[in-house]
Amino acid sequence: MKVKVSRRAHFNAAHRLYRPDWEDEKNQDVFGKCNNPKFHGHNYELIVSVTGSIDPETGFVIDVKILKDLIKSEVEDAMDHKNLNLEVEEFKTLNPTAENIAVVIFNKLRPHISIDKELEIVLYETPRNFVTYSG
Repeated sequence: MKVKVSRRAHFNAAHRLYRPDWEDEKNQDVFGKCNNPKFHGHNYELIVSVTGSIDPETGFVIDVKILKDLIKSEVEDAMDHKNLNLEVEEFKTLNPTAENIAVVIFNKLRPHISIDKELEIVLYETPRNFVTYSG
């Protein structure tokens, strides 16, 4: 029997979507308002889910306190109230799209979650726009 355990979190961050190897006009055509040279921000909503078997000893798939602390140290402390392009190492050379942010979050958390457990990241950039990544 597998059970999914989820923890919701949020962080606020600024970013700019653009490719330095493209002309300004192409960046504007592809990324629109998200290409603002002075950046723009989002209130990101994050759902981290861990799926696995229930430990018969503890009754947990994962201790939610451990998951909460991981999200804080690996995601919130690293990204909250930051300019992703300028202050987060992974995005110095990677366009901080919602898709790429979800993959980066997954890669930061995956080493801390037992390999026998599945990990899923759902990242809402806006209440209507979200991405899901599970490796």
